[in-house]
Amino acid sequence: MVHSRKLRLGAFMRPVSIHTAAWRYPGAFPDANFNFAHYKRFVQTLERGRFDAFFMADHLAVMNMPMNALKRSATVTSFDPLTLLPALAVVTEHLGLIATASTTYNEPYHVARKFASLDHISNGRAAWNVVTSANPREAMNFGREEHVEHGERYRRAREFFDVVTGLWDSWADDAFIRDVETGIYFDPDKMHVLDHKGPHLSVRGPLNVARPIQGWPVIVQAGASEAGRQLAAETAEVIFGSSNNLSDAQRFYADVKGRMPACGRAREHLKILPGAFVVVGDTAAEARAKKARLDSLVHPDSGIATLSVQLGHDVSGLDLDGPLPEIPESNASQSARQKLVNMAKRDNLTVRQLAQYVGGSFGVLEMIGTPAMIADQMEEWLITEGSDGFNIMFPYLPGGLDDFVDRVVPELQRRELFRRDYEGTTLRENLGLPRPGNRFF
Repeated sequence: MVHSRKLRLGAFMRPVSIHTAAWRYPGAFPDANFNFAHYKRFVQTLERGRFDAFFMADHLAVMNMPMNALKRSATVTSFDPLTLLPALAVVTEHLGLIATASTTYNEPYHVARKFASLDHISNGRAAWNVVTSANPREAMNFGREEHVEHGERYRRAREFFDVVTGLWDSWADDAFIRDVETGIYFDPDKMHVLDHKGPHLSVRGPLNVARPIQGWPVIVQAGASEAGRQLAAETAEVIFGSSNNLSDAQRFYADVKGRMPACGRAREHLKILPGAFVVVGDTAAEARAKKARLDSLVHPDSGIATLSVQLGHDVSGLDLDGPLPEIPESNASQSARQKLVNMAKRDNLTVRQLAQYVGGSFGVLEMIGTPAMIADQMEEWLITEGSDGFNIMFPYLPGGLDDFVDRVVPELQRRELFRRDYEGTTLRENLGLPRPGNRFF
């Protein structure tokens, strides 16, 4: 069967695997998140598998969890994304490079400059994952005693986005004439001074980097709250979705894409890619056994701590074998909290069961089975508009990555659901996204 739409696949790394016990799995690289040689191997494998992009999560603080859990987490040390990704650009040719950068605890000039540089170094493969910082401890690393309020974070993010993209448009594409005879390096009429003064930011400009190869790096966003959905409809080109069942995913897909026409945007100019934790086996039983082995390596302290972080509320003092009580709203991620509250009520889960569920793979969509079973599930999500593809989360590295590239990708290609070769040279070309025009020229 020939499909008019093809799957888009990202590889979500946090900083390598999202699973708490991934570093302990037999055959895994325990130091994978802080070893450049391993990263080089991973991205080259992803490129061999024709993945769209390598997507690197980031935090500006260690996770806010008790030491008994934190001491078991591999996330406490990882490379800065905008230091690592330029190095990975040199050892790849087609793979997109998505870096996370917060709008809450960064300045727009720094962000615009770094991503423009990455886009040039990679020959047009950069993307910016726009986040608003959910970890309250980040505030204390940037001169604040309290985290910025949720609504205020999104208002600042909207202005921050306008400033960054305005800075990327500082120069016309043909501004740099470099006329060696006359000695004129650039055309002054093709430089724009932004001179932005707003409620949160004041930035003069212009940016001291030429306009990115893609016009703008691809814009990625992950928020699923009301504010996050509206920001995505207005600005995002890729959404890292969090739906873990098809019906929720279809509602989210219809809602966000349904907002786009009012924002003057075409639906196809946004790709929704929910996270999918994939475990591959020769049989369904073997795949489930792999997942069970992995989950058995998660210490209970990690599960309780992860649940507390996701809910924005310490659950360690609750009755672990009782139902989840009413959880007060917090200043953490609202969409993550609400998803877990709804799940606990719908499935009648105890606090302990909910902690076990999120303690390993954080309660994301799971695809566990043979290559054919996984391809069946992906195909259903694609053709019923639950997603445009997936951000794949590997259970452990390198084995989980190798399994997906060597076994699942060929099955997707056989069904003509996924590319056999890259469509272009830039990330925008491979995702089927237009190059934005310059608002000033």
